[in-house]
Amino acid sequence: MAVPLPRESFQAVLLDIEGTTTPIEFVSEVLFPYARKQFKAFIEKHGGNEEVRSDLQGLWRQYQADIRQNLKPPPWQGDLSGRGSESIVSYIHWLMDQDRKATALKSLQGRIWLAGYQSGALKGQVYADVPLAIRAWVQQKKDICIFSSGSVLAQKLLFQSTTAGDFTQFIRAYFDTTIGAKGETESYRRIGADLDLPPSKIVFVSDVVGELDAARSAEMQTVMCVRPGRGRPENSGHPIIHSFAELF
Repeated sequence: MAVPLPRESFQAVLLDIEGTTTPIEFVSEVLFPYARKQFKAFIEKHGGNEEVRSDLQGLWRQYQADIRQNLKPPPWQGDLSGRGSESIVSYIHWLMDQDRKATALKSLQGRIWLAGYQSGALKGQVYADVPLAIRAWVQQKKDICIFSSGSVLAQKLLFQSTTAGDFTQFIRAYFDTTIGAKGETESYRRIGADLDLPPSKIVFVSDVVGELDAARSAEMQTVMCVRPGRGRPENSGHPIIHSFAELF
């Protein structure tokens, strides 16, 4: 169990999603397969939409970067209006298979999940201790923020539609890869500046050691969350909890 942090030592709680607030299986076995099946039809239907077209342009820039780095992505033969979507989708699937955190990919996934949540096909999942912790932090007048590689839209959809209720009213800010990669120290400095808080007044909770290391380098407080069924990393260097109830 982690040593409880004094309430006066922090002003904001910054939370990772996958493996921290939400089971990894929900992301890998529900959200990703849902988006994967929908990409072709979605691009063909909405490729002319300005926001979707912007995502496709972002994917094209990512593709060109992958070519320059000799990463050997599948051929891109489509255009930026969605025509030739088969090759675009092949590239998207290639990115997903490598668990790439490409911002344009994450944005497209969020748009597809929006339709799924609206139709009721998707329902957000969080661990049982998360709603209790969120309500406790609100009572303590702490800011609650999210930092995930998934788009801000995807984050909001998840917390809006959980089986325990809508928690978006309690969340002050959402951050995705547009602020920087989760493994980069500068990303956490930018988050502190955006929140107008010294990083030392922010507690970052994640299940990934590299992310926690980057946050600590930015002078944030850090806590590693190890959920049931996940092996405990040796010598992570960060306090470890198994439930948010252990935090404060």
